[in-house]
Amino acid sequence: MSALDDLAVTPFHDADAPSRARMLSRLADTELAVALLREPAGDEVALRMFPLEGGEVALACDSEDRLADFFGAPTPYAAMPGRVLAGLLKAAGAGLLVNPGAPSEMLLDAGMLDWLTGALAGTPEEAEARLRLVAPAPEVLEALAEPLAARLADMRGLASGAALVGVAGGGHLVMLAGTDPARQPAIAKALAEALAFLPPQPGGVDVSFADTPPPAGALRFDMSLPAPPSPAPKPKGPPILR
Repeated sequence: MSALDDLAVTPFHDADAPSRARMLSRLADTELAVALLREPAGDEVALRMFPLEGGEVALACDSEDRLADFFGAPTPYAAMPGRVLAGLLKAAGAGLLVNPGAPSEMLLDAGMLDWLTGALAGTPEEAEARLRLVAPAPEVLEALAEPLAARLADMRGLASGAALVGVAGGGHLVMLAGTDPARQPAIAKALAEALAFLPPQPGGVDVSFADTPPPAGALRFDMSLPAPPSPAPKPKGPPILR
């Protein structure tokens, strides 16, 4: 089982829109082994394409073992993140078949890849404003709590704290405290990408970097690094004979 399989409680094409969006978001960050016609020559790769009724598709798996199992033997492949592969296939007007036969199998046509690359291209705008922060709306909590917790778990150690808060008058913020200013643009883009895959919320959801304490009722996320495992106890020596 892989991270993509874990999200595929319901098969991709039977899942609801939020579940499909979470799988696509994870796919963008997953390193895929994509089948090639031949071994790569330098930086040039020739994707192995398969004709389907809706057009040509490339084939990729989230491990080289899965790819080899599909073909029944080792096959030339290139490893690249899903977002990079989606960009290549969009330019070629082709689709993508992922993990055939696995729980996370998905067939993405050219239109879906076009949407995916568009969602990944979003960049949050910088703005300063004095806002009155309030508790987030219950329906927004229900929609965003789980996927935001999963995305922020990947960023542990990059911020000392994070919270989802509401803004008086409409909208919501994901607030992050204790971040390195040099990393803030990348963190903001990663969160903007995650939000692009989630259902739109009234007033929108922005990202803010501030050490202001969240208001009462805010949803706080644990950003601490997991504790290192305790060392195994040393075995006791043989008894001392007198």
